[in-house]
Amino acid sequence: MVYLLKFGASWVLPPGIFILALFVLAWWLWKKRGEKRAAAVLFALTFAFYLLCTGFVAEKTMGWLESAYQPPERPAGDVIIMLGGGAYSDTPDVDGTGTLCASPASRLLTAVRLQRQLDVPILLSGGQVYEDTGAEAKIAKRVLMSLGVPEDKILTETRSINTSQNARFSAEILRENGLSHPILVTSAFHMKRSVLNFAKQGVEVEPFPADYLVAHHPVFHYTKLRPQTEALLDNVTVLQETLRTFVTRYLE
Repeated sequence: MVYLLKFGASWVLPPGIFILALFVLAWWLWKKRGEKRAAAVLFALTFAFYLLCTGFVAEKTMGWLESAYQPPERPAGDVIIMLGGGAYSDTPDVDGTGTLCASPASRLLTAVRLQRQLDVPILLSGGQVYEDTGAEAKIAKRVLMSLGVPEDKILTETRSINTSQNARFSAEILRENGLSHPILVTSAFHMKRSVLNFAKQGVEVEPFPADYLVAHHPVFHYTKLRPQTEALLDNVTVLQETLRTFVTRYLE
């Protein structure tokens, strides 16, 4: 009953209510106005939009993107690079002000556990993207130190505002410190493009994807056919990453 209520509620709230309205409009064009071609086009577009809003499709597309690299069983390197992904400068935290967004916080958990396992430095890469966002590397450094990582084991790169700059400025710090075998930690959906950006800087990284958004072996349930904004966001992320990877590979 709980699952059925969730399924039904999804058609009352956006985006479900808009999808229903567009299907009704397509039916009205077909039956009442005789606009069969326009109705068919609207129906096809609405159905495509509906599919993009389902967890069933999002699991397939995001799973494809996240499976580009697998975490190595025995990671080895002389530095861990953690890429930023958003922060807030004025939000309260346990030991200060400023917090990481969900994705970089998840990445940080992976990075700090790797650091404790390998006892190598962590290079935090990420600057302040917008006026009302936080300086990502600085905030992440404070969090790492509160988790017990020594300050002399933390390097920061605070100038970058995108993945291309993450790679370029991090490469400079690696060369300055004589580091040559980095382990790269970022979200699994972001890893393919990140590896490519570092390769363009002449840096071969060992990918260690984190922050997975979908299960490796999803099991079908009918509620995954309900329209959800979360599923739409995942599919938009896949489309964005695919386009940005194409631009990085062929146009930059």
